[in-house]
Amino acid sequence: MSRVCELTGKGPMTGNTVSHANNKSRRRFLPNLNEVTMISDVLGQSFKLRVSAAALRTVDHRGGLDAFLAKAKDDELSIAALKIKKDVAKAQASV
Repeated sequence: MSRVCELTGKGPMTGNTVSHANNKSRRRFLPNLNEVTMISDVLGQSFKLRVSAAALRTVDHRGGLDAFLAKAKDDELSIAALKIKKDVAKAQASV
């Protein structure tokens, strides 16, 4: 399982660990990923996603999963999130 947020596409970054003696060695900065269950209001269904803590705050700020997916760019979303976005858009169009 890759360490990439399914909603924002945020993944590992690289940098240096710098010691007190200013020695540098390479390290990875991993995103803070959590396995969460999100509920779609339009579909009335819950989805399990691996999401970063920053994405969770953004979803809450935008008013839920459906509103977040409506504004999200397709290239940042995972395949599962793209399918959810398509289903939500289809359900909103029929209502």
